[in-house]
Amino acid sequence: MLNIPNIFPPVTQADAEGFLCYSREINPTLILAAYQHGIFPWPQDRKYVLWFSPSRRCIFDFARLHVPKSTVREFRRAGFTLSVNQHFEKVVRHCATVPRQDNGTWITPKLIHAYTETFKLGYAMSFETLDPDGKLVGGMYGIRIGAFFAGESMFRLCTGASKFALLKGIEYLAAHHGTTWLDAQVSNPFLNTLGAFEISRDEYLKRLDSALH
Repeated sequence: MLNIPNIFPPVTQADAEGFLCYSREINPTLILAAYQHGIFPWPQDRKYVLWFSPSRRCIFDFARLHVPKSTVREFRRAGFTLSVNQHFEKVVRHCATVPRQDNGTWITPKLIHAYTETFKLGYAMSFETLDPDGKLVGGMYGIRIGAFFAGESMFRLCTGASKFALLKGIEYLAAHHGTTWLDAQVSNPFLNTLGAFEISRDEYLKRLDSALH
């Protein structure tokens, strides 16, 4: 098991929005220390990185995953295939172009650099959707430590491509790393349609400890 000392405040000190602390820098050591202790980054701008540990966490329990038959047919018609860790930085950079509600992006240049360095160390992964011509049309990236995986962001250039990366990524994690659940961080309607649900921070930390060991 990766064992980096906790350099963050106790997660119980997070405020009602889940905000715990901030830093000016982000690097693989900070990223890995955070994820081992139930914390994740959300840069506010190019200057500051905010670190969060919300009281409620959204997860996918693979045993409760809901995949409609129409989704399976959609993937078959599209002719998608999956590649893993072949286009990591491209996936992150595509995700950086996806606007958030305030018309900005939380994936800043220094975040791209930090996650790319974490990938080089073997603790980040990307799941990539390729079209029939082998072109990258969707993907998801995240942090993997042992059997634990936290999805960071997804993108799509055509209908269904991000969903394919997520669902096929789940299949890959279960088959190759013994992963039984995925950290989706914050709930949204798209994730909920596939079976994502919220749990308390205490339950999340118990699941995290089990997955890391």
